[in-house]
Amino acid sequence: MNKPLRRVAIFCGLLVLALLIRDNWIQYVRADELNAHPKNRRVTIERYANERGNIIVDGKPITGSVDSQDPYYRFKRTYTDGPMWAPVTGYASQAYDANQIEKIEDGILTGNDDRLFFDRTLSMFTGDKKKGGNVVTTLSGAAQKAAFEGLGDKTGAVVAIEPKTGKILALASTPSYDPSTFAGYSGKDEKAWLALEKDKNKPKLNRALREIYPPGSVFKVVTAAAALENGKVTDVDAPTDTPEPYKIPLSTRNMVNHAGGCENASLNEALRVSCNSVFAKLGDDVGRDKMVEMAEKFGFNAEQFTPVRSAASVYDKQMDRGGNALSSIGQFNTATTPLQMAMVASAVANDGKLMKPYMIDKLESPNVDVIKQNEPEEMSRPVSAETAQKLQQMMENVVSKGTGAKADVNMNGVRVGGKTGTAQHGEKNSKRPYAWFISYAMTDQGSPVAVAVIVEDSEGTNREDISGGGLAAPIAKAVMKAVLKTRS
Repeated sequence: MNKPLRRVAIFCGLLVLALLIRDNWIQYVRADELNAHPKNRRVTIERYANERGNIIVDGKPITGSVDSQDPYYRFKRTYTDGPMWAPVTGYASQAYDANQIEKIEDGILTGNDDRLFFDRTLSMFTGDKKKGGNVVTTLSGAAQKAAFEGLGDKTGAVVAIEPKTGKILALASTPSYDPSTFAGYSGKDEKAWLALEKDKNKPKLNRALREIYPPGSVFKVVTAAAALENGKVTDVDAPTDTPEPYKIPLSTRNMVNHAGGCENASLNEALRVSCNSVFAKLGDDVGRDKMVEMAEKFGFNAEQFTPVRSAASVYDKQMDRGGNALSSIGQFNTATTPLQMAMVASAVANDGKLMKPYMIDKLESPNVDVIKQNEPEEMSRPVSAETAQKLQQMMENVVSKGTGAKADVNMNGVRVGGKTGTAQHGEKNSKRPYAWFISYAMTDQGSPVAVAVIVEDSEGTNREDISGGGLAAPIAKAVMKAVLKTRS
């Protein structure tokens, strides 16, 4: 071979080698990236080429698929009671992708998950159509309905948890949306999507998991836990040596109480009537670092995964004494999700043991074989059983003799503990306050449910009438009763 031909052969060989390297790089190294690329239309076509599996509540599907006869996107997602369940399911749209459970468990629901390889292979031989698997949730239909209907036209959220297991029983957020309205890719679907995007009330926002709020007085349960665990209070009925007025540390301002009888009030009485001064002083006595430690044991300063991600609640690690005192009553820059406050109530009700919250019970193949079964998992032990029982005593006093009376379910053999909260916010507290309530129901067999409710806004309610006991407690009561009735 002469020299020019040898050079051409070498060059052609290098081109072939480069092509092989490039081809293998795309097929094996970048395969997952390209499959997940939002502009890869083949992925979306594949997602809707077959009937999608369902999301299950109480043994019944709350989703479905309809054959649209479209040449590209054959099956379109449908939802039963879409607005009620949207905070749980999320959406699956031919035009706008998917989110929440629809996205996280997309592999199971489409049938493309590696764990369904045998089912796919078998269907090739039997001639059966490919189908997706199912996602079975921990949710209670009765509890979810009570939460959603309780919120009504109010802006807010509800989370209910089974304390012994961490199973999420209800997850409601209002205003909501119907995922069915933009499940396709027509002009009508686009119009519905754009309307939601422009809606100033943010109906697509999952307020139960993704919004953080000042907790107000419901945070006093965490401060009480810190005071008891750190020995600042040993007898919940003993005076706390709190002056009236109480001056905020490093400030010339006095702490404002909205209740009477707070001077030197006991911890039990202070929680019952919600004395700001007592809890601000206790937070200062405990100190910022120990307050941070207690808050983090309950789950603050960390994202939670249910498996849908929940925003991290915040207890500031760097604030000064004055900030810590204010944070101890749920103000300053303390912020929390409704899920987080349901976790606090759940840990108290479960004698100090906090279970990891989750809302997927199991994953099933198309023929309903169990692919994965989730089991309860202990997350932490924020307080001892002795401290938890003292907190229960005080929270039950709030309901039986204090500001949480409207949460009492009035059922034989059931005790209810709770804490109200009215959180001021906005510049100089100019905005309408948030109404909070956290609670649990207790029977001789333990607590079947703990609840957190927040009402951001309620049409037709005067500012001075907004309170956790008035607006949020009745919703918590309805949810607890719904769970109790299903267990009786």
